[in-house]
Amino acid sequence: MNTRMLFFTLLLVVSAFAKAQTLKGTVISETQTPLPYVNVIINTTEGTLVKAAITNEQGAFTITDLAPSTYTLMLSFVGYTTVETSITITTETLALAPIQLQLATETLEEVTVVAERPIIQVEPDKTIFNVAGTVSSAGNNGIELLRKAPGVRLDNNNNVIVEGKTGVLIYIDGRQSFLQGDDLTAYLQSLQADTIDSIEIITQPSARFDAAGNAGIINIRLKREKGLGTRGSVSSTVTVGDYMRTNNSLSLTSRLKKWNLYGTYSNYIGRSTGFIDLFRIQGNTIFDAQTDSEYDGFSNNIRFGTDHYVSKRSTLGAVLTANLNDSESRSNSRTPIINRTTGTIDSILRAPNRSESNSVNLGMNFNYRYQDTTGTVFSADVDYGRYTRDRLNNQPNFYVTPSGEVLNESITNQDTPINIDIYAAKVDYEQKLGNGTFETGLKASKVRTDNTFDFFDVINGMDVLNLNRSNEFLYDEKIYAAYAKYNAGTGNWKFQGGLRVERTDSQGDLTADSDTNNQSVSRTYTDLFPSAGVTYALNRTNSFALNYSRRIQRPNYQDLNPFEYQLDELSFRRGNPFLQPQYTNNVKLSHTYKYTLTTSVSYSYVSDFFAQVTEAVGETRNFLSTRNVADQEVYNFSISYPYKVNSWWNTYTNVYGSYSKYTATNPAFISTSQETFGFYAQSTFTLPKDYKLEVSGWYSSPSIWGGTYEIKSLGSLNLALQKTWKQWTGKITVNDVLYTIPWEGITQFGDLFIDGRGGGDTRNVNFYIQYTFGNNDVKNARKRDGSLEDEKGRIGGRS
Repeated sequence: MNTRMLFFTLLLVVSAFAKAQTLKGTVISETQTPLPYVNVIINTTEGTLVKAAITNEQGAFTITDLAPSTYTLMLSFVGYTTVETSITITTETLALAPIQLQLATETLEEVTVVAERPIIQVEPDKTIFNVAGTVSSAGNNGIELLRKAPGVRLDNNNNVIVEGKTGVLIYIDGRQSFLQGDDLTAYLQSLQADTIDSIEIITQPSARFDAAGNAGIINIRLKREKGLGTRGSVSSTVTVGDYMRTNNSLSLTSRLKKWNLYGTYSNYIGRSTGFIDLFRIQGNTIFDAQTDSEYDGFSNNIRFGTDHYVSKRSTLGAVLTANLNDSESRSNSRTPIINRTTGTIDSILRAPNRSESNSVNLGMNFNYRYQDTTGTVFSADVDYGRYTRDRLNNQPNFYVTPSGEVLNESITNQDTPINIDIYAAKVDYEQKLGNGTFETGLKASKVRTDNTFDFFDVINGMDVLNLNRSNEFLYDEKIYAAYAKYNAGTGNWKFQGGLRVERTDSQGDLTADSDTNNQSVSRTYTDLFPSAGVTYALNRTNSFALNYSRRIQRPNYQDLNPFEYQLDELSFRRGNPFLQPQYTNNVKLSHTYKYTLTTSVSYSYVSDFFAQVTEAVGETRNFLSTRNVADQEVYNFSISYPYKVNSWWNTYTNVYGSYSKYTATNPAFISTSQETFGFYAQSTFTLPKDYKLEVSGWYSSPSIWGGTYEIKSLGSLNLALQKTWKQWTGKITVNDVLYTIPWEGITQFGDLFIDGRGGGDTRNVNFYIQYTFGNNDVKNARKRDGSLEDEKGRIGGRS
């Protein structure tokens, strides 16, 4: 044994038998008042964490069981600069002189907080749900996580609702998702929770963001690691419900001095179930449709990125993404057709439908960022996206008597391929100006969609193209945007204001062999979107924020397509090329106490609100279409509070109430209003031997879905138990214990009345396992926003 090894061996032996030491201290503000809830971190001089603590109400902290040595003491608190100093402990108790923290000159987003992050962080402009901080997130996919996010609800079609409003944009690492409807659901299902770092709920985006999205933005931040070296993880979740399904993921990050490489692969494989019952009254006929469905899915999500640090000020980067989805659905529908006057069953429609779909969603982003020491920042992004989907639908329809005798049949097939190309580019510039920061930027995007609808009648086992029901729809859209924004602060006040201008040019053309209306629709419009906000810090524990923004929700491309998509013999979906965008004005006032308890009140006015409505065609058929039907007003009140009861019990509660009022602008739509109350609550208990128990649940009182369905109350109770050991994590979760997620509701549009209910395989058990490997200190890759924002979220559609 050489001299150095002998020295370290003796040092370890002496340390092991040394008496444990205690460190005490007090943290104060610039005004000499105690600072509670300050993060206190003790590291070795090499940077390894030794102990962590938090100051009490008097600003004091005590850390025990420290071996005599030299350490690095780090103190951090939101809104204050971080203090880092070296201390040497040689006596039994070391009492430090009061340590003063200075108010930070950076904005809140730029303050670094060291220590374990809370589950929920509430900031003036957004709420951050730190996924890694919650036990029940492990083993979940993206859809399940959104249900847990504070202030977020998902309706029966997995549409996201924030502050009582739909029209939320989904971003992934600052770039909006390429998908919507069933395709977005499949993508989010393939995202494992252990690849997600946090979910940001941004209800009042600034002028720098695209103006699209009535209810703001939900930005899913994927994990990045820190330090030099290579780190990775592999995980698997098995879900047992009506059937078995699995989510799996593999992630790797490698950081060199000049390069950062990162990649993730995740998938979803399995089968799930669903049901929908629609009791429809149309004229003198009742249709009592009951449908049970099964869904087989195989979704693959691939993401690869690289950053090259050209110099200390310049960085080049590229991100490639791919989502490959194969799915098959089978449904068995039974619809007794009843004479309303006599109550007798005239016939029964049996429709054993089958659908196969495969889609490819590709995205490429190339970016450059420059930042100098004066605060000047320039960034540029160029994006290309390609989305293709092939879908085949087989729809047999058999009319039978109550005894089972076949009266007649109609068998059809539909081939509905979709191709969408998106091109986008943007530049952003910011610099210090006076007491604040000035930002400006430009963006241009172009979208081209090609939708083909081939309708075949099956005659004697042969497909015969029905020219009267087949067509092609081409849609081109160009959006040009520019913005300017200024942030400033003085004393306890902070201000921000901006203006964004967007010009939209669109052209839609329907090509069909049969005569049809709406063959060509052309639009050009220019809009201004102002935004502003003011924040006032009354003192170190109380702050207020007032924000305003104007936003737009453009129709999804599929909602503009006027061809008819048949659901069964009696029901079909039809696009609306004359659908107008809806505009929203949002005002929000919020109060934050000790950076944890947040209370907010907001008001939104939505003009030209569009909703999916069901309309009657003749005596027996009906079609689903999106129409501008009303002006909507939403009043929303919410309280969110993450609270640490003691060292082993953490809670988070979010309570909200909203009042929605719809004033009809379409004569067939019935004006209505609804008060809705709901909450999300979560308790995490730290148990001995590295176990954690979590109990969580949510509830929503009766509400209005899409302006048309009056939905009864919904809710869910979830339980989770987690165990960690070394580099392994295991967890068991029971979801929707009481099976209270399925929905029930009624709607009426014109003379058509529907009483419906539906649900899926939501009560299930998850078994999760994760293994991490490599260097535990791999450095963060930078976060950036690409130029494919509004355009991506409007692709695809409900199926």
